[in-house]
Amino acid sequence: MSSTTIYHYHPHHRTQQKLEHETHPIKVSDQLPHGGGLSRFNSWFAVKVTNGVGTMWCAYAFAILAFVSLPSAIKSHSPVVLVSWISQTFLQLVLLSVIIVGQNVLAAASDKRSEATYNDADAVLHEAVKIQEHLAAQDEVLGRLIADAAGR
Repeated sequence: MSSTTIYHYHPHHRTQQKLEHETHPIKVSDQLPHGGGLSRFNSWFAVKVTNGVGTMWCAYAFAILAFVSLPSAIKSHSPVVLVSWISQTFLQLVLLSVIIVGQNVLAAASDKRSEATYNDADAVLHEAVKIQEHLAAQDEVLGRLIADAAGR
């Protein structure tokens, strides 16, 4: 830039940080502990169990398991036992897996939106930097034109 630059660009600290370091959208794996072995194992195990229970196949297996005890609930002729079977056995077993599956679907959609937003923001940042470069080049040309006009 020439000494006749009329504007001095000072990037925002987040912009400067982004330009200096390669960044990426935050992923679930970034949130897992990186410390001691026990905390890493606990997180790994929790993710494995959640991924296993959070399938429709698990929901179907839980439904079959729940239906095994349905005949005895019906034979009891007690509305309390039947309501108990519905709420404590069927709903808790089956809905647990179905809810996890639904949460996984919603989380995947949210991750896609987040990644698209991140990519859009990254593109806007790079476009803004190019605009700043363009304006600096124009400042330089204008400065020379002004200097030439003043020298006549």
